[in-house]
Amino acid sequence: MKAMGIDFGMARIGIALSDDTKFLASPFENYKRKNYQEDITHLIDIIRSKGVDEIICGLPMNMQGEEQEIAGKTREFVSDLTQGIDIHVEFVDERLSSVMAEEMLRETERDWKKRKEKLDMVAASIILQDYLDKR
Repeated sequence: MKAMGIDFGMARIGIALSDDTKFLASPFENYKRKNYQEDITHLIDIIRSKGVDEIICGLPMNMQGEEQEIAGKTREFVSDLTQGIDIHVEFVDERLSSVMAEEMLRETERDWKKRKEKLDMVAASIILQDYLDKR
């Protein structure tokens, strides 16, 4: 079974998956959101086809450690996503994951547009890997 990392956003959802041993996280997909139900369906399809039994979702926090406004929408989305399926969910502080992802991508990709296309899934893999490392 695998773990899925999610970097939730209003325009895109970054998705990362672990290996079967839940040791290593890898970027999987930058999903461009369409509509709420299609977004849920798309993620459920990944969960089922990839054998995901755990979701690790980044929770937007400010530098004082308080949840940002989008955190409520993140929690609601994950609640709707997991409705009716037996899956473990953890929310983790995602502060600076996008900054770290940008720094990593800057080393390998000069074109800002190409970096932007990969940013959310790399941030999701950072969120997931951090969680896996702390276990």
